[in-house]
Amino acid sequence: MSQQQATVTVFASPTSWIESDAVAQCHQVAALDGMMHVAAMPDLHPGKGAPIGAAMTSTVLYPFLVGSDIGCGIAVFPVRLKRAVPEKLASRFPDLDRALDPERDAGDPAWDVVKDEIPAGHVEGLGTVGRGNHFVELARIGTVFEPGHASRLGLDAGDLVLVVHSGSRGLGERILREHTEVHGAGPAADPAAYLARHDDAVRWGSLNRRLLAARVAHALGFEPAEPIVDQCHNLVEVRDGAYLHRKGAAPGDGRDVLIAGTRGTPSYLVAGHAGPEAGHSVAHGAGRKMSRADALRRGKAKHTVEELRRTPVGSLVVCGDRQLLFEEAPTAYKRIEQVIADLADHGLATPVATTIPLVTYKTADLGSAPRGRRRRGQA
Repeated sequence: MSQQQATVTVFASPTSWIESDAVAQCHQVAALDGMMHVAAMPDLHPGKGAPIGAAMTSTVLYPFLVGSDIGCGIAVFPVRLKRAVPEKLASRFPDLDRALDPERDAGDPAWDVVKDEIPAGHVEGLGTVGRGNHFVELARIGTVFEPGHASRLGLDAGDLVLVVHSGSRGLGERILREHTEVHGAGPAADPAAYLARHDDAVRWGSLNRRLLAARVAHALGFEPAEPIVDQCHNLVEVRDGAYLHRKGAAPGDGRDVLIAGTRGTPSYLVAGHAGPEAGHSVAHGAGRKMSRADALRRGKAKHTVEELRRTPVGSLVVCGDRQLLFEEAPTAYKRIEQVIADLADHGLATPVATTIPLVTYKTADLGSAPRGRRRRGQA
């Protein structure tokens, strides 16, 4: 059945780093049955089968366009600490690779943030951050561009926040795998059934970000708080009678979003006001400009491990996995300032404030920390 070709719009300036392979993937997606529009964000980069950094609107629901980490998102929590010395706090971060077990860890105070049943009854991986570009970061509010807006969020320059980037761990992967085993990259045979499971994964991801924040709060000595921002960037929503798939794109329709920089650069809290042409979305981060293999190869030639553990902004990176340190080096990503400028120039978002990293947790650093820093195995 013939259909009109879907439109593709790339929201980036001519000087922005946008790979041709990523744009080609957008056009491949645009050729799918039922596809109406593909909006590519300035952090666009190639993904496995579908672009990352895109909002894709269709009359047909395609699970592969959301991917396996359904519910992945970024939350920002207020932090009440009198002093923040990165070296001291880095040594006190809990082991966020060690899952909370409902029975073994029944007495852990982090459970207090769980008010209802665990979505889908999925208890594996609770309280863990995951790998890849996921992180938990203690940061300080830097430049405030919109004092009134920041004040409404309870934020001022110099305040401390905890930024948590994590997803649904194994739950979303299981949902996609079970679909793919039967339908491959095809559409959902029963959209309502997929959406029910998808919504569980979205809720699970949000709950897990609260659990991660609570674990860190108790370990560092402050009271857990509700997030002031929590936006998922891997999801599908039914909007205006169509399916709006977001893969590495955050809801930008009147919502506040933390757009992650790198572990050695600021991140940006923005007020999103994106319309239908942009898929009601904004970027979710700086976006990779190197594959993991390239970042590993080039990084080893350019950086030492110690250079990556102590960043140019003076922050510390807790990461016992040396390969991951190189894969996630700031040079592997686009310039976050250019991504934010593109969003602002296209009228999709207004910068509210920056967050400056102090301590970024990637994965437990058990025994390979620099001298003077001691790691504890768990909270």
